[in-house]
Amino acid sequence: MQKIRGTRDILPSEIQAWQKLYTKALKILTLYDYSEIRTPIIEPTELFLRGIGHTTDIVNKEMYSFVDQGKRNITLRPEGTASIARAFITNKLYQSNQIQRLWYMGPMFRYERPQSGRQRQFHQLGIECIGSASALADVEVIKIAHNILQQLECKKYTIEINSIGNQEEREKYKEALVYYIKGYENDLDIDSKKRLDTNPLRILDSKNVRTQKILQNAPCLNKYLEKESRQHFELVCEYLNILEIPYRINTRLVRGLDYYNYTAFEIIDNNLNNQTICGGGRYDHLIKQLGGPNTPAVGWAIGIERLLLLINQTNNFISKENRFYIVTQGSKAQKKVWHLINLLEQHNIKFHIDLSNQSFQKQIKKANQCNMLSCLILGDAEIEENTITVKWLKEYYQETILYNNIINYIHEKSKIIP
Repeated sequence: MQKIRGTRDILPSEIQAWQKLYTKALKILTLYDYSEIRTPIIEPTELFLRGIGHTTDIVNKEMYSFVDQGKRNITLRPEGTASIARAFITNKLYQSNQIQRLWYMGPMFRYERPQSGRQRQFHQLGIECIGSASALADVEVIKIAHNILQQLECKKYTIEINSIGNQEEREKYKEALVYYIKGYENDLDIDSKKRLDTNPLRILDSKNVRTQKILQNAPCLNKYLEKESRQHFELVCEYLNILEIPYRINTRLVRGLDYYNYTAFEIIDNNLNNQTICGGGRYDHLIKQLGGPNTPAVGWAIGIERLLLLINQTNNFISKENRFYIVTQGSKAQKKVWHLINLLEQHNIKFHIDLSNQSFQKQIKKANQCNMLSCLILGDAEIEENTITVKWLKEYYQETILYNNIINYIHEKSKIIP
């Protein structure tokens, strides 16, 4: 049996990096008073049709959708924001009249060409600040992303920001963009030709060299922004300057989801062929569009697999240098070991019990291979004399002590046990 293309197993040797990321994110997001939320991985297909947009690549090409046994149209979630907006409405979180600061981490699904750092099942860490139209909220979420990357010792990235205005401003810009591009229609790549009539703003994202050359002289969206849009974006830039968070204004930056307005931003890594590791923006009309009250919001999502590639920690050896390896020999020792395990549990001392029934030498060799701190050895002699032998693997010495003193001994001798 083989795994399905576009999926991968996250092995024990990789999990520590995932846990470290979760722990650091939790610490920072708790500091900012963000609460974790967990939504189902399956949602009504209509949620994404109405939320993401009928003309987007996600809806047209990439969604995993099916009809369930109840004849309902179901989709594996391709992104997190629409689900959070649905949960906000379903659970009437708006009734508190408070700003909802929410975060999530979990799997998403898109039928894309599998590539390094992005499979068809991939994972995202995301935050949503719901209930504020202020530029302060835009900068808060950007700052949090910046802080998380800094805490993960991820240094080489660029924050790109842009204002994509409101719906009316974008419609005027679309007309000007289409008018310009029509003059080069025959020279466009195939995808851009299709988007010309359905979603022309997505042409700006084309990776085709010839198309990008055509776009060099295309009209810019910022020329079509009116006073309110410009003021909001200027405030975002001013606050980022105050915080001394470096950024670059990219006037060609648009996001691939229809619900965005005003601020859009991406964080581009400088090591992984300039891939996007974080993307987000403001979406003031999505919740109303889905049947909820008129509620402004802003947020982002980070691709976990790409981020782990960037910080180069997924293949790190799991450190077990603070774990005690329990070695037993004989039936009496294997009965006595359960008492020892209870003691270690009660004092929160990490351990690993050898289950192989091999010789002392082979069990101790295995402990060394697993990079353990020490062996706790119980054999016939130890049972007879009510002792336990402690072999310190890094220091190359061992001591035999009274069994009843084992916990005090560990606390005294081991610097890493509090």
